[in-house]
Amino acid sequence: MKKSAILVLAILLSACIPTKIAPKFKNQDYKVISARKFKKKLPRETSFIFKDPKDADEFYNYINTKFQLKDINVDNNVEFQINNNSYYLSFRETEIQDKSLNLPLVVIDAKREQNGNDPLFEDNYVSRQGHWYLILTVYDENIENCLVDDHPMQSSILQYLKDLKQEYLTTHNYEELLFEKKS
Repeated sequence: MKKSAILVLAILLSACIPTKIAPKFKNQDYKVISARKFKKKLPRETSFIFKDPKDADEFYNYINTKFQLKDINVDNNVEFQINNNSYYLSFRETEIQDKSLNLPLVVIDAKREQNGNDPLFEDNYVSRQGHWYLILTVYDENIENCLVDDHPMQSSILQYLKDLKQEYLTTHNYEELLFEKKS
């Protein structure tokens, strides 16, 4: 009995306890939900959300190059066409962090303070690792969100966004996109 108590105590003291975990999308590599449900500080609009493994501002550079925007309104109302109809893409990047409590460091500092010493690990009780996500929204000419379930073009818009995401993730030199357009 004593050995199992010591084993449990050793496991607890050597463990990092997760306090917040970044979302992982099951069955797909994207999710279509209200951005507010994804992160509370975002607006209540149905959005296409996926994890961005690339560096900061890469998606901005990709959109800027693909649509030849010359750094003007790159993240808001970028016009694109499907079946001769205009749609408007907006995006934002957001970070969600995994956070873990480093219990062994808390215990060590507590013991040090009991003995009258200053804590050593005070700034290291919580470890963080950031994950970046892209939140895309698409509106039509009537300013209706094209990602809501009852929009008549939802499936076409979703397919366009899936293709856009795939092209973004697989393209490393965005200037290549300009050559593809011309041919």
